[in-house]
Amino acid sequence: MPKKKFEDSFVKIAGLIGGEDYVNVARSLLSHENTTDEEIAESTELKINIVRKALYDLFGRSLITGIRVRDTKRGWFVYRWKAQRDQVEPFVETQKSKAITRLTQRLEYESENEFYHCGNPSCMKYNFNKAMEVSFMCEVCGQVLKLLDNSKLKSALEMKINEIQNEESE
Repeated sequence: MPKKKFEDSFVKIAGLIGGEDYVNVARSLLSHENTTDEEIAESTELKINIVRKALYDLFGRSLITGIRVRDTKRGWFVYRWKAQRDQVEPFVETQKSKAITRLTQRLEYESENEFYHCGNPSCMKYNFNKAMEVSFMCEVCGQVLKLLDNSKLKSALEMKINEIQNEESE
């Protein structure tokens, strides 16, 4: 499957968050500043509820702003939406930081514990205390639990942490 080319990092992030519908909403926001959800739905040919879901999601992540104005034709309030391109980089950095934190916590857990497994891919792995509780017998299949070598997993976690940290410094 060929990689899609995105014209803007805002559009790319929107696509990563919500897929093709979000990409269409993001493109519409970039081409029509201060637009309503109805105008976006019309220009993208998406259902209004899909557009609103995307807008509220992007708004909740501070990637767009909305201002409430009175619709002169109908007399009720509507929101006019605008992309905040300057918030894309901080959003990405926050996501990277969260990923590094989660990966580091997992690496610490994997490093600080001994794990046991029966060898059956559908069965869970046990930490030492749980393995002791079940007398080193798998609760699912009944086979004997053997010490699990998690060095490949720890290496993979370390590589991913380094990869993300190196992206940050670029």
